[in-house]
Amino acid sequence: MARKKAKTETGLEPNVAGLLCYVAGWVTGVVFLFMEKKDKFVRFHAIQSIIVFGAFTVVWIVLGIINGGSIYFSTHALWVLFSVIIWLLAAFAFILWIILMLKAYKGEKYKLPIAGDIAAKNA
Repeated sequence: MARKKAKTETGLEPNVAGLLCYVAGWVTGVVFLFMEKKDKFVRFHAIQSIIVFGAFTVVWIVLGIINGGSIYFSTHALWVLFSVIIWLLAAFAFILWIILMLKAYKGEKYKLPIAGDIAAKNA
């Protein structure tokens, strides 16, 4: 008889809950961090999601403010440069988002350089 996987406090399999930590970026990370108190795998992915996608959000806001101001106070070239940087960052975040969801679904604790270390210590 096959052994059933232990479910998390959310009632989900750990790999599914880990994937869901990334679905809406830091928002679902916060939700799962508060919902899951015991499963370290889910907590790891929730914390890593909060750190990574929270940082992306802050950087996008700052770059957006700078870019909005560059339209009025600077050259068109600066606006184009910041727009390109924002789009490249968005493409990188999208690829990273997909990778992190797939790794979590496979049951892997894929640690990113800084965020993964912090998440591992606090999970």
